[in-house]
Amino acid sequence: MAALVDVLLGIFRQHTLGGAALELAILAAPLWVAALIGLLIGWAWRPRWAAALVGDHGQQQEAAAEALGPPAPQPMLAPITAPAEVSFRDTAAVVPRADVVASPEEERLAVNTGDLMHIWRLVEEKDGGPSWIHMMERTLPTFRYQAWRRDQSNGPPQYRSSTIFEDASPEVVRDFFWDDEFRIKNTWDDMLLQHETLEEDTKTGTLVVRWVRKFPFFCSDREYIIGRRIWASGKTFYCVTKSVPRPAVPRHSKPRRVDLYYSSWCIRPVESRKGDGSMTACEVLLFHHEDMGIPWEIAKLGVRQGMWGCVKRIEPGLRAYQIARTAGEPLSMCAAMAHVTTMFNADELDTEDNVEASPSSNNIEVEQPKHWTCNISKVLMIGGAIALACSFDHGLLTKAVIFGTARRFAGPGR
Repeated sequence: MAALVDVLLGIFRQHTLGGAALELAILAAPLWVAALIGLLIGWAWRPRWAAALVGDHGQQQEAAAEALGPPAPQPMLAPITAPAEVSFRDTAAVVPRADVVASPEEERLAVNTGDLMHIWRLVEEKDGGPSWIHMMERTLPTFRYQAWRRDQSNGPPQYRSSTIFEDASPEVVRDFFWDDEFRIKNTWDDMLLQHETLEEDTKTGTLVVRWVRKFPFFCSDREYIIGRRIWASGKTFYCVTKSVPRPAVPRHSKPRRVDLYYSSWCIRPVESRKGDGSMTACEVLLFHHEDMGIPWEIAKLGVRQGMWGCVKRIEPGLRAYQIARTAGEPLSMCAAMAHVTTMFNADELDTEDNVEASPSSNNIEVEQPKHWTCNISKVLMIGGAIALACSFDHGLLTKAVIFGTARRFAGPGR
């Protein structure tokens, strides 16, 4: 260390700025060579998320879609009507028990009973997936929040959260999350820029909608083509939203299409924290994952840093929605379609074909230690950060940012 200090002092004793710059360049050359070698090795061992940076993922999906041939014809859907003509309040599509298993008409829908079984298994923790890692827990007077994450071997990170709102009914919470017009009007979801309904089935309540969501300045906005449908078992609602292929909707470079998106809720009444035994609280179990075209490790960092800020905006939005409903404001078409639910009995679901999975013990608090070879990419990243920090004399703040970024990526659980 003393030798390095002597060398640096000798450099800065140079009589000319050009001489000092030349000496610094010579000193930094080995570091830059090491960083370049690290980049070449890292690219040769390219991790799974690197394909997203060059568009390999999207090309593979398009090639697979071409290999499968044209999509199956969709059922004839009712034309979209104006909100004033919609009258769906308290209506429901009752499906016989046999239809819960399967039917050709049901399978042709954008969201079908296979999706119901999937979210039911997620709620019951019988989907056979990896263990959930506890991320966060917050408690405020009017709601409680917990979040978990798990990593897939061949897909983006998956998130599960439990939000319990005091003094809220499942029916109003269901309409609140389905109401895209109120999302934009109230701005509780400030990422949603545009929404439009492409298809609707007034018999089952199945919708296909198009979203455009705002992303940070260094990313282009994202476009989503989403299928939506709600099932009801008593006062418990299973609300499924997922990406659906629609080749007829043209793609554009901006906004960029997101092909993998899943965000579904189980909304159910729970006991209030008041301790009087009343079921006046409402729990929202959310299951979410998507491939935004951003490296998954960076996306995980962004989600972890911004999650609580987004969650805090939901509760004021819900209270404003409750006030509007109490005041008698008319339902939007989106919220009216939330009343067209498919009824079923959750107790009668056939669970014999469920994959074996451990129940509530499937949650863990900390990540398991990994083999040392899994840390090679972290070492390369730290080495690159050191090269940057030591090669540019931009002050302590710049170096702190560089080292801090490397530490976040290399830290445990990141």
